[in-house]
Amino acid sequence: MNKELRDRLCCRMTFGTAGLRSAMGAGFCYINDLTVIQSTQGMYKYLERCFSDFKQRGFVVGYDTRGQVTSSCSSQRLAKLTAAVLLAKDVPVYLFSRYVPTPFVPYAVQELKAVAGVMITASHNRKEDNGYKVYWETGAQITSPHDKEILKCIEECVEPWNGSWNDNLVDTSPLKRDPLQDICRRYMEDLKKICFHRELNSKTPLKFVHTSFHGVGHDYVQLAFQVFGFKPPIPVPEQKDPDPDFSTVKCPNPEEGESVLELSLRLAEKENARIVLATDPDADRLAVAELQENGHWKVFTGNELAALFGWWMFDCWKKNTSRNADVKNVYMLATTVSSKILKAIALKEGFHFEETLPGFKWIGSRIKDLLENGKEVLFAFEESIGFLCGTSVLDKDGVSAAVVAAEMAAYLETMNITLKQQLIKVYEKYGYHISKTSYFLCYDPTTIKSIFERLRNFGSPKEYPKFCGTFAILHVRDVTTGYDSSQPNKKSVLPVSKNSQMITFTFQNGCVATLRTSGTEPKIKYYAEMCALPESTRWHRKYFL
Repeated sequence: MNKELRDRLCCRMTFGTAGLRSAMGAGFCYINDLTVIQSTQGMYKYLERCFSDFKQRGFVVGYDTRGQVTSSCSSQRLAKLTAAVLLAKDVPVYLFSRYVPTPFVPYAVQELKAVAGVMITASHNRKEDNGYKVYWETGAQITSPHDKEILKCIEECVEPWNGSWNDNLVDTSPLKRDPLQDICRRYMEDLKKICFHRELNSKTPLKFVHTSFHGVGHDYVQLAFQVFGFKPPIPVPEQKDPDPDFSTVKCPNPEEGESVLELSLRLAEKENARIVLATDPDADRLAVAELQENGHWKVFTGNELAALFGWWMFDCWKKNTSRNADVKNVYMLATTVSSKILKAIALKEGFHFEETLPGFKWIGSRIKDLLENGKEVLFAFEESIGFLCGTSVLDKDGVSAAVVAAEMAAYLETMNITLKQQLIKVYEKYGYHISKTSYFLCYDPTTIKSIFERLRNFGSPKEYPKFCGTFAILHVRDVTTGYDSSQPNKKSVLPVSKNSQMITFTFQNGCVATLRTSGTEPKIKYYAEMCALPESTRWHRKYFL
């Protein structure tokens, strides 16, 4: 089995858009006891170099509910090993005593002033996968150069140290602390900052169904609803409790829409609930569906939900801010492959909008910079149903997004307006934004590379396509190489990202289309959007309805 041995042993995992992520199994390119120990030893070495007070401030470790019976590999076990490596080196470790949503780790890193943190999760990936997501002292995911430096440090200490395997340390070491109750209390207290209609929430006739997709979300969404004054959402019984096999869904990704939301939609119909909220297995992303008058369900895309959240967060800011508050101090952010709807709202309302590279790590880092410069960030998102309302956490957060979506729906209900009707109002005011996003699965890195290289040498060397079918291409931006034909110096304003493929085409008719590789799955993703001006609504409205 030479090929399989080579595949397993001749390469090491590298940091993608969400840390290290791979299938659980034997080999250096897989997630297992050894590779997690090696990664943590590399982390220790790098953090020791970066922080003189590492052993005073400590490190946060959280985990989800993933696991694999055949190899006894589970997120909980990998979290214990991560903690053991650091405890053996006399580092205080804040290890959560039970599974938590991913946003709790970056939140804890900031609240406890730790130097860094790790969440053991593969989010919405297939059940075979797991991951090692790293957060810096800022509370944002690590970006370059930290990722490359940590990988170098991992390579320098691949042999497990004495004590690295000793997961008993999590039960015996006085340096181990459990931050669960404290962090949960603080997080729920901070949620109140983005709750604007508690009294109205307590009286709403609306019923909500929530599915946690066999993951961590149930308890935490229930608590968040309590904080906002709501009655508890109705859980989907078959999906409420953790199940590493994700036994009721084909894939544990609520972004896949109606096909994976089947159980929650049927329960909602039975319970006479109009809104379904779905958090993914590690509760950092949110899907929303609404029952329409014609009896069909509308499952909102990430871009559509962002249009609603952007309108809502700005509207609440306007109504609750002091008269002398400066709108020019207010910011919203999105990744460059996401809808430009926030840009349209910002242009009309006078606040700032910024774009980042794909991945919430870039949004988190930028928000940190803005906050340190006295700016106010209301909302940020990525089209793959990742939302951040407020800035208590510097990563996407499905728990807070779920309860904010519920409050928005309850408020609109008082005016007899549905979420879909409000979305149309947003588009009519700021311009219709019609997008189409999807992906192709491709398991062969060589094929992926040749597809993108062909686009870079389309007809002749170093020449990009000038047409796509009959449609003329106005500009090309290639973030992999740092080229942007729309800039005077032909250089991309966004940072160069050599490790991932991403090319954006701007068409003469106003359409923007991007092709990129996923940092977490074997996918080539595509994103296309037509942005209309507010005055040209007729055909867009017809298309949308």
